[in-house]
Amino acid sequence: MSHALKGKVALVAGATRAAGRGIAIELGAMGATVYCTGRSTRAQPSEMNRPETIEETADLVQEAGGLGIAAQVDHLVPHQVHELVTRITREQGRLDILVNDVWGSDLFIEWNKPVWEHSLEKGLRMLRLALDTHLITSHYALPLLITNPGGLVVEMTDGTADYNVSNYRVSLFYDLAKTSVVRMAWALAQELQSHQCAAVALTPGWLRSELMLDIYGVKEANWRDACIKQPHFVISESPQYVGRAVAHLAADPEVARWTGQSLSSGQLAKVYNFTDLDGSQPDCWRYFPEVHDAGKPADATGYR
Repeated sequence: MSHALKGKVALVAGATRAAGRGIAIELGAMGATVYCTGRSTRAQPSEMNRPETIEETADLVQEAGGLGIAAQVDHLVPHQVHELVTRITREQGRLDILVNDVWGSDLFIEWNKPVWEHSLEKGLRMLRLALDTHLITSHYALPLLITNPGGLVVEMTDGTADYNVSNYRVSLFYDLAKTSVVRMAWALAQELQSHQCAAVALTPGWLRSELMLDIYGVKEANWRDACIKQPHFVISESPQYVGRAVAHLAADPEVARWTGQSLSSGQLAKVYNFTDLDGSQPDCWRYFPEVHDAGKPADATGYR
């Protein structure tokens, strides 16, 4: 399927690192032109103060076989998003895939603190980054996307609708951020239906992001060493895994069958028959309730 998305144009909002980077790479691997946006450039890091940049992501898209275009954008600033979409319209004349992946809130989460103890400033900043960015981007990008039938919007979140509805996500602000995105995808699906375009919510499993690998002191090549500290890390997955989920959705001529639904990388791997980098198919959102949350010993047998 290396040319399945040739001629298609994608905007991955929040492509600097983690899931966004993995998605951009895998869209490029199928031949797409990918606009990779974020705040971190080689010349100017964001408040995250991490080494990954949008230029690196664009280079990785090129290496994968697509056309990667880096564009520094703060998706909380409406005129910057408007200028981005104007640029895409001028340069490409179309937009086929919008991935709303902006997050950038790891600095602001205070785990296991109730709302009256959690920093209000940090909590509201988290919600702005998690929700306002997605709304602003959709507002400006969707008029271009709906000009052609078959467009796809992917709202990235953490946790499936089924899991989140019955599990507190260890912070009211975080819980609200991630569950709201699922509803956002459902609402977008209603608004896009008459234009023959689709919208879905998509979650990776336990993601081996650059930050997560740093936390455990490992690299992608030796990630299993982290299972010594955290045995349940055995179910983790690379960013490319959810990237392949997005790419297969985008290449599916019948993607409308998924519109409005909450999906996961592990679920879609079985439908589209793709694997993670190691050839396995981790299914985190089946593993968590059945093994992790049930208090059983870590064992990914039958789950990847």
